[in-house]
Amino acid sequence: MLQQIQRQTQRPVASAHLAQTMSLLHLNADELRQTIERELANNPALEQVEPPICPACGRAWVQPGICPLCAGKTGDVVVFTVSPEPFTGERSEQGHDPYQQGELPEARESLSLAAHLLRQIGPELTPEERPLAAHLLTALDDDGLLTLPPQEIAAYFHVPLARVERVRSLIQRAEPPGCASCSPKEALQVQLQLLSETSVVPATAEACLQHFKLLARRQFHTLTEQTGFTQKELEDAIRFISTNLNPYPARAHWSESAAPKTVYYTPDVVLRLNEQTLIVEIAQPFAGSLRVNPLFRKALREATPEHLPAWQNDLERARMLVKGAAQRAGALEQVMKYLARHQREFILHGEAKLRPLTRAALARELGLHESTISRAVSGKSIQLPNGRILPLSVFFEKHLSARALLRDLINQESRPLTDDELAESLRRAGFPVARRTVSKYRAMEGILPAHLRHR
Repeated sequence: MLQQIQRQTQRPVASAHLAQTMSLLHLNADELRQTIERELANNPALEQVEPPICPACGRAWVQPGICPLCAGKTGDVVVFTVSPEPFTGERSEQGHDPYQQGELPEARESLSLAAHLLRQIGPELTPEERPLAAHLLTALDDDGLLTLPPQEIAAYFHVPLARVERVRSLIQRAEPPGCASCSPKEALQVQLQLLSETSVVPATAEACLQHFKLLARRQFHTLTEQTGFTQKELEDAIRFISTNLNPYPARAHWSESAAPKTVYYTPDVVLRLNEQTLIVEIAQPFAGSLRVNPLFRKALREATPEHLPAWQNDLERARMLVKGAAQRAGALEQVMKYLARHQREFILHGEAKLRPLTRAALARELGLHESTISRAVSGKSIQLPNGRILPLSVFFEKHLSARALLRDLINQESRPLTDDELAESLRRAGFPVARRTVSKYRAMEGILPAHLRHR
């Protein structure tokens, strides 16, 4: 009986601690600073102590003693967490200060889903179609689905329905595919059609989408009767659909957009190159370190019964925050150490050297849950050795290297290459893309079509 009581009392604490760690991991440097400052102001059990200083270089960092760089820990990558002082006026190894000379690191502007889609389809729109596109894009919900019937839009603008459908088709074929569909079923069908243009699509997948309601309810027996396929074939089709298609297309934009949704001015991570060593400094956005106030512990022993529950609650909150902040820093160091090694060529030489990597693959490599990786990456930014500030999610971009190669091909062309020719060149380089994909990448890069490009 006693063991059962202990388990019941421990589980909520573990769950609360896990929730605290996950919530802190999701925060970027500025949000974490605000959270810490708010808790310091409201919780007497939490205390902030002065940062340890490296006796060799004077760097403020989170561990006492000599910092890893001064300790001579050389190699390809050195990762450590520092207090905010080193992030004021970042200097290159040559002493050049980009901030003093007005050369601020690149900060990308925010793009909504509508603007992201419009940038892709803009070159293919006629002047008459632009108001239709704007109306359609502003009528999308958070999932990317159309909230107004196309017939209503056609009647509003007094144009044929076919003209609205043409613009809607352009939006549906943009990235992420399936936006501006009237239902999840239509979004899946559009994505399946686009996928069939570059790869082999199982016939069972098309049949399952024709009976979408049965598929959504997982009524396999009825599906087997109506399609003639075996249950094993239907399960393979469902696996193909769940892996390659998304009934709510805009959700792909939430997690991995072609452009960051945040403007970055202060990085969460700074990368520097010292000879052959890549130095990774993770910003701890508050000076010093956190600990539970020892005076509060002493006062708790003398607390009156009426104050004891509230004080114990303060103590537990302080403990969880201290431990959660430490685990957040540890997880970020683990993630950045792998990324710095795996994407070293991209960090030093640019987008064309980006190696394909997914959050799930990184989670397997590090032995972490995929949600931990997603939280560690979400909303955070990184400053490269050349001074550019980019979202941390750029390390997981699927198409960045293909777009970089496309730019190089167009910059080096002796005559304007058509989208079909560019698609063939990309395929030979290991990027199997369709002509429409080349057109989309070209639009995203702001490059004109072949007949409008002049050398």
